[in-house]
Amino acid sequence: MRWALILIAAVVALALPFFVYPVLLMSILCFVVFATSFNLLLGYVGLLCFGQAMFLGLSAYVTGYVLKTTGVSLELGILAGALVSAVLGAFVGFVAVRRSGIQFAMITFAFAQFVYFALLRAEFTGGENGMQGIPRSKLFGVIDASDSFSFYYVILAITVLAILFCYRVIHSPFGEILRAIRDKEDRVESLGFRPERFKIMAMTISAFVAGLAGGMKATVFQFATLTDVSWTVSGEVILMTLLGGLGTLSGPMVGAAIVIAMNDELAKFGEWALIAQGVILILVILFFRRGVVGEAGALIRRLRERKAD
Repeated sequence: MRWALILIAAVVALALPFFVYPVLLMSILCFVVFATSFNLLLGYVGLLCFGQAMFLGLSAYVTGYVLKTTGVSLELGILAGALVSAVLGAFVGFVAVRRSGIQFAMITFAFAQFVYFALLRAEFTGGENGMQGIPRSKLFGVIDASDSFSFYYVILAITVLAILFCYRVIHSPFGEILRAIRDKEDRVESLGFRPERFKIMAMTISAFVAGLAGGMKATVFQFATLTDVSWTVSGEVILMTLLGGLGTLSGPMVGAAIVIAMNDELAKFGEWALIAQGVILILVILFFRRGVVGEAGALIRRLRERKAD
């Protein structure tokens, strides 16, 4: 059943740009990767990073700057942005992981605000006007990605690789330790492990994956703005994760798709889109605490138990 679902999802993903605007699909894929990076921290380590947008936005600017000034191939520009975000993630983690709960969230929020104002004042970012005209150089120096239709498949491939990477991290001995830290940190420490080190590593990996999303987003829209670094984007990714299902690999993907599609549909109503997001978050907290994927999984398990009885 699992492989059948994967096959169906692959066929649908390959066929979608023939029926749906490719830029909208690429935007969804970017936030799928971004939400997955956030879920890696909150869902599997129990760390609420309220500054996840700093990794997305910083990578977008770095990717744009590298592609505009060096003329390197597309994948190297995106990788450069992701690596810079990973370095920032390691530094933020080194400072913040000694705290937990709301203290950790506020420290990451403070770092995010610092990055926001640093990018606002930096000359290469364009300030409030943002960085415009980011080129789509050839992939590997050979494959032309200037057309949005063909570029969709490039973004889809990067998304699949990012998801597989996160899957491997989660289902590894390292991932088991992360879940143990989330559930019982004192016991992990009593076994001889140093939880801080694993938290810093998780923060670095999460920042790297978020950086991939930022680089993808910068090349999709061919510009980077301060909105990518703002606290509202950090709040939006929390909504995506909770809506889809915290602590599940597919949950943030579903949540990201729902939120981005909803924002696209409600864009003509202006601020009402934010009100709709707030209402949805309240409903999820009250009635769907495990998210769409979590509740669907629980329903399937209950049906199987009844059938077995």
